[in-house]
This record gives sequence, C-alpha cells and structure tokens, in this order.
Amino acid sequence: MTWLPWQGRLNMHDHRIYPFTAIVGQDDMKLALVLNVVNPTISGVLIRGEKGTAKSTAVRALADILPQIEVVKDCPFNLPAQGEHECCENCANRACATMPPQERPLVSRKVSVVELPVGATEDRVAGTLDMEQALKAGEKRIEPGILAAAHRGILYVDEVNLLDDHIVDILLDSAAMGKNTVEREGISFSHPSRFVLVGTMNPEEGELRPQLLDRFGLCVMVKGIMEPELRLAVMERRAAFDSDREGFWHSYEEQSRQLAQRISLATALADKVSASRQIMLEIANLCINAGVDGHRADIVTLKTAKTLCAFEGRNEVKKDDVERAARMALPHRLRRQPFENIQ
Repeated sequence: MTWLPWQGRLNMHDHRIYPFTAIVGQDDMKLALVLNVVNPTISGVLIRGEKGTAKSTAVRALADILPQIEVVKDCPFNLPAQGEHECCENCANRACATMPPQERPLVSRKVSVVELPVGATEDRVAGTLDMEQALKAGEKRIEPGILAAAHRGILYVDEVNLLDDHIVDILLDSAAMGKNTVEREGISFSHPSRFVLVGTMNPEEGELRPQLLDRFGLCVMVKGIMEPELRLAVMERRAAFDSDREGFWHSYEEQSRQLAQRISLATALADKVSASRQIMLEIANLCINAGVDGHRADIVTLKTAKTLCAFEGRNEVKKDDVERAARMALPHRLRRQPFENIQ
C-alpha cells in the first residue's frame, strides 16, 4: 500500500474532533497507532484497557494526521488508477472499465478511518448483490459495504470483543485474503479489501476469539493515569476543547502538522531500513523463549522494529528497537506469563 506524503491543511470540519497530539500520556497506544500509519503491513493494533482511557478518542483523532492517497473519482472501492477491472465492470461507476488506467480521473484525499458498528449486519459489512439487476438485466451489480469503504484505509472496531461470530469470520477472511467476496443465490463478486484493523476493548467485558486476536499485529494495554498533574492536564484540555473546539484545534494545528510530516518522512524511509542477521536472530530467540505459536510474531516484530527505526529517522535496527517492538508485538501471543520474564 503506497501512501502519498501528507500535504495541505488538515481537514476543515464543522465538527472538530479532539486532536491526536492533545491526548495526554498513553504513549504506547499513540506510538502503536502511528507505526501502523507509517507501515500498514504491521497489520493493525488491538488497544485493551479500562473505559475512559482515550482509546476511541485516539483512533478517531487519527483522521487529522493521516496522509493523502490518490483514488479514482467516485470509486466506491477506493481504487487507484491501476484498479481491478472486475470491480469496474460490476459497480455503479462502470465507465472506468473501458478507460485506460492513465485516463481515469483521480482525486487526492486523506486515508479514511471507517468505523464498524458492533451491531452491523452482514450485508452492511460485506455489501450485497443487486439481485433485481442480475435477474432483469443479467448483470452483476454490487452495493458496497463497509469493507469496500475501508480498502486502503483504517477499519476501526470499538468493543471488538463484542462482535458477532459471523462478522468476525468475515473480517478474518478479508484480513487473510486481502479481498472481500459477496455471494448470493449462486452469484459471487469479489473486490479488494486491504485495511489496517484497529480494535478497542475492555477486557472486563470478555475476550477475543484467538483467531481474531492473532490477526492484530500489535497489542497495547492502556490504564488510567495516576499522576495528579497529568490528570489535571486531561481535565483542563477537555474543558478547553468543549468550550471552544475550533480554537482548541487550531492551538494544536502546528503539532499535528509536525507529526504528519514526521509520518511522511518515516514512510519514505521505511523501505531503506535494514536489520542485520544478528538482529533477526535476536527476534527469533525472543519468540522461541516466549513460546509463541507459528512465525507471525517474528515477522511482525521485525516489521515493527524497522518501522520504529524509520520513525526515529534511522536506517539500521538496533537491539533496543527489537525490545520495544516485542513489547507491542508479543503480549497477545504469549503462552507464558509474565512478559518481563522473557530474556
């Protein structure tokens, strides 16, 4: 997935969201989210923690610091100019099917944060086929769902542990295959659906199915802040935001610009970061000692360490990068506790 450098003014909304850079503390959560913006192949993050710890606020606040992408104008699948012709031939915007890629009209917009409601139906998530069009005209025509809107973006699921099992199965299939398939009455249609999956949950309300848990590249735990001065800062900033959203947002605009620029530079540097054979052996030993299943943990830890390195403007992974990456990539995959005992 290629994201263009962040450019221009931050989105001007009538209804301002709380700025990402104004969130007090919760550094691990913010870092995990930013790393997934820099490198979407990390495969998302699960944010676990008690209610009232800015989990949802942080995810929704990403909207103002996300980079730009180019998409075909009016495309319901967020395809780039080199999009898949099967989609073009079967969606409402069929003109693209006959156009050479270089002639397709493009627009530049920010990467989307698409929210999946806990009570969403299967049709709302995966989309559905227009059977009337199929029967009358013999044409496949899809009515896109949330997975189409989330392609090349971020799919956010609040209270992800409360999702119905059949919705979880749809997410697992899309995450594994990079595409979504809609089937009805013997007719099927597929479209690309590659997204960064971000979930938030309160463990007191139940745990995730292991299959979905493992699909999150990173996992961080958030807790309420115990330092009185920082808790005071939380109250003061929230009060200022509620009294003047526009003014508060503008007071953090420069910090948001700087973070967005840093993300852009890190994205450009990420492919140039190297990790020595010794570093990769460190990761392998770490995962073996942790007793994790399979090799996904090794791969995600390496990707995260490289992305951390790029975010800090370096091009060679160090042992400290590995240790920091492992603390986000391994906790939800451990069979032995506590994490601190891993050498």
